[in-house]
Amino acid sequence: MSPTVYHIIHLVSLFVLFGYTFYAFAAPAETRKKVLMITGIASLLVLISGFGLMSKVYQNQFQAWMIVKLVAWLGVSALAGLGYRRRGAAGVFAIVAITLALAAVVAVYAKPF
Repeated sequence: MSPTVYHIIHLVSLFVLFGYTFYAFAAPAETRKKVLMITGIASLLVLISGFGLMSKVYQNQFQAWMIVKLVAWLGVSALAGLGYRRRGAAGVFAIVAITLALAAVVAVYAKPF
């Protein structure tokens, strides 16, 4: 596949992952199974498309800013489940999700490492 296809899959799955993660912070408990399935699939697509991009664009050369992206991905992937377990901390989880997203975007575009 071309890098453009990987890039589109990566971005769309990121939007779905973040959208449903924030939805999980306020959703009723009955939606837990469906939301966790969707965020799990989106998270897997983010990972696969990210490594596909790394393969096509960077010829499998792992760079330091990619570690920041992996940490952000792990953090955001865990937040939907935590949002259902700890309803009182939804505001804190939202701030953590925004911070992780900001760190990932800065790591990609600034490449400070």
